[in-house]
Amino acid sequence: MSEPTSPDPDPATTPGLEPGGGVSPGDTPPGESSTSEAMHQQPDTGSRGANWMAYVIIGVVVVFAALFFVGYAIGLAD
Repeated sequence: MSEPTSPDPDPATTPGLEPGGGVSPGDTPPGESSTSEAMHQQPDTGSRGANWMAYVIIGVVVVFAALFFVGYAIGLAD
């Protein structure tokens, strides 16, 4: 049976490495592209009034659902 091999590459046979494990300047690509310029303009968010209206509607639905389940639980307890 053979011994398991390491999944990591052998630094002695990795191309582009200098002695000591470094790389030559310009030998590797940049880590990521520039994000300083957005390609698409971000959409505007809704107005504060529209956001609060959505919060109120969601709150009312949650309260009615809670009241429904509480009433249902009380009905089961009778």
